[in-house]
Amino acid sequence: MSEGQNTPHPYQGRKAVLTTKHQKERVLSAPLQAAVGFTICVPDDIDTDLLGTFTGEIDRRGTPREVALQKARLGMKIAQLSLGLASEGSFGPHPQWLFVPADHELLAFVDDDLGIEVVEQILSTKTNFANDTGRTIEDLNDFLARARFPSHGVIVRRNSGFQPELLFKGITTFDALKQALQRCVDASMDGLAHVETDMRAHINPTRRQVLGEVAMQLGRRLAARCPRCRTPGWGLVDVSRGLPCEWCGGETNLVREEIHGCPRCEYHESYPRSDGLITASPDNCPWCNP
Repeated sequence: MSEGQNTPHPYQGRKAVLTTKHQKERVLSAPLQAAVGFTICVPDDIDTDLLGTFTGEIDRRGTPREVALQKARLGMKIAQLSLGLASEGSFGPHPQWLFVPADHELLAFVDDDLGIEVVEQILSTKTNFANDTGRTIEDLNDFLARARFPSHGVIVRRNSGFQPELLFKGITTFDALKQALQRCVDASMDGLAHVETDMRAHINPTRRQVLGEVAMQLGRRLAARCPRCRTPGWGLVDVSRGLPCEWCGGETNLVREEIHGCPRCEYHESYPRSDGLITASPDNCPWCNP
């Protein structure tokens, strides 16, 4: 506990429901219990795929934040608990380095007793996210190495046109991969199979590492309490830009201050950048580098 070592955290000994069907409790439970003291339960037979799938059979409706909060509330309703958790992952090119794949993990916490929602997120380049096409395992050797197969699962489908009965998930053996490839190649108009990394947490150890990191981040956030009302969840809620240029002193678009706030009473405080940077490189200045 980060504050008031002699005062139990308000979540100590309580139970929170985690809405998942992909065993995320394996990596989320321990960091959160260590940080604030609640235990995690997972509802039986909950189908989070109803809110969207990585493979596109069901579209995700809403932003990752909205979907994560929907998931959390779904579990809370089923378990009849007032504390809920859920995560949502998105994969694609890094926004700054377009040829580098990235994992955007978001972890949402809901407390209906206090009426708060706390969301933490990480953008990580620690991912095996990739895809390729081929006819045989030999065609896919480079891809399979990048995908870290067979320790990480892959998905196979035909390359031309979506066909639910020709969508093979959770493949972790070469025999299963060979069989799925053959079926999809035979059914595809261009004679190719599409193979992609299976990003579901229970079959992707690298993603589980990132989930563990965002769990520790949320744990620190929930352990921190508002200086004014003592509500858990004090942390970064916004930034102010305008870090001065080290040459001319003019404002740049870089972050100048970090704004921390309470999820309940709206109290805010501003702090210098956490990395200690006090001036911006002239490269970032609209006056020195127009």
